[in-house]
Amino acid sequence: MSMLLVPGFMLDADLWRDVEPALTEFGPLLHADLSQDSTIVEMAHRALSADSPKFVLVGFSMGGYVAREIVRQAPERVTALVLIATSARGDSEIQVQRKAAIAMQKDASAFKSLSASAVASSLHPNNAGRSDLIARIQEMGHRLGGETFRRQSLLERRDERDGLGAIKTPTLVIAGEQDKLRSRMEVLELHQGLVGSAFEIVENTGHMIPLEEPQRLAEIMRHWLSRQ
Repeated sequence: MSMLLVPGFMLDADLWRDVEPALTEFGPLLHADLSQDSTIVEMAHRALSADSPKFVLVGFSMGGYVAREIVRQAPERVTALVLIATSARGDSEIQVQRKAAIAMQKDASAFKSLSASAVASSLHPNNAGRSDLIARIQEMGHRLGGETFRRQSLLERRDERDGLGAIKTPTLVIAGEQDKLRSRMEVLELHQGLVGSAFEIVENTGHMIPLEEPQRLAEIMRHWLSRQ
């Protein structure tokens, strides 16, 4: 058994660095690479090349869309599913317009990293001034680079709400107390659509739960997984 960790938009394996020590009991920790592909289907297919026949699957934010696609492609390989700060909604009209503007831009090399203000807005108000967290998130974006930023920015997210009932894998849905990027209603839609799923809120966090409260996140995951 192992655990496959799927990061979010412009994030890499460093997202999980502070969570990992408390999760080693669930086997080798594997990391999905979302930097190479242009569709959620392709990202899921690449993640399934992991050398593990069965695994606990953990998806954060954009990685939650990929995680659900992994379950659709290979449900027999996923023993349990953890979805963190994510949604089942498709792109809004504003997001569609934003993607159209990005598609018009030809030079991906202009991207350096996510702006400090954008990163700060994803954090709990108490963490918005933490330069260490902001720099760490920016460094992940810098490592991934402009081409990955373009691919992930143009990624199509379809509305999955009507199809959630087809997922039968035991699932835990986790929300941040003050997540400004994914509303409580979105996360509750996900929880209610996944019949039999568990739901937890991590206090004192915004969107970036694995960085803001890694120990509390790991505790919630371990407690739930120990009962599966």
